[in-house]
Amino acid sequence: MAAPIPPTLDDLGGRPFSFYPPIIHIEHNEWIFQKGNWSEILVKNPKMGIEVWIPRSYLGEISKIDEPVMIVGLRKELEYKGGSVWPYTRRVLTMPGKAVPPPNPSAEAAPQHPIRDSLRLNEGAESGIGRMLLGVLAVSVLIVAVVAGYLNLRNTGGTVEYEGILQADLGFTGETNYFDVVRKLGAPERDRYKAETGERQYRFLIYPKQNLVVVLMGVERGKEVYIGAKDMNGRVVHAVDLPGGRNTFAILRSLGRVQQ
Repeated sequence: MAAPIPPTLDDLGGRPFSFYPPIIHIEHNEWIFQKGNWSEILVKNPKMGIEVWIPRSYLGEISKIDEPVMIVGLRKELEYKGGSVWPYTRRVLTMPGKAVPPPNPSAEAAPQHPIRDSLRLNEGAESGIGRMLLGVLAVSVLIVAVVAGYLNLRNTGGTVEYEGILQADLGFTGETNYFDVVRKLGAPERDRYKAETGERQYRFLIYPKQNLVVVLMGVERGKEVYIGAKDMNGRVVHAVDLPGGRNTFAILRSLGRVQQ
């Protein structure tokens, strides 16, 4: 006799099921499928009276039998917080290090050496001369910069304006997804794709107040991962390394400025 074919989530209807591993902070692990779209499903916990959206990328296999209850596997351990589910990270406690041994009194009472002390005096004199030379060099560079700025102002007839560019590590990697970005930066003010079709899907999470556009890329919508970030003028402010030693800087630069 052939083994039973496991149902899909959309076929569950009103049949109750449980997640494995259970979602942390949820006391009763009994759920009912409500509805779904291409990227998420909406499930309800009738005993606790809550509904929550779960990304399909977190869902695993469904058990072939439903006795005593249907089991829906999860690819990651999740926790319920603030009305949503997030990947759960277990904290690792660091064991205290070894105590630093007390200083050796005999070493502190070592006899003085006249020759060594003389060498130290000579080194101090040389370091003083070095500091003086560095000071003269710094003053010279400052004078050149002031003269260059004056000449530029005289030639242009206007003022010189400087615009800061964000150049910082955002803490994201090539495995960061949409939910990881939202967890750290909050929901974007605008969320749009570069095109409706194409071999690659580029998703732009726009944060105007931070002068930041987070760029995600993937072959399937809802499963894009982080490839870098740009400012609102289209300049690359962060890129990540790809397998094989390549970097995403060239890809980000080819995308140009994101249309608002």
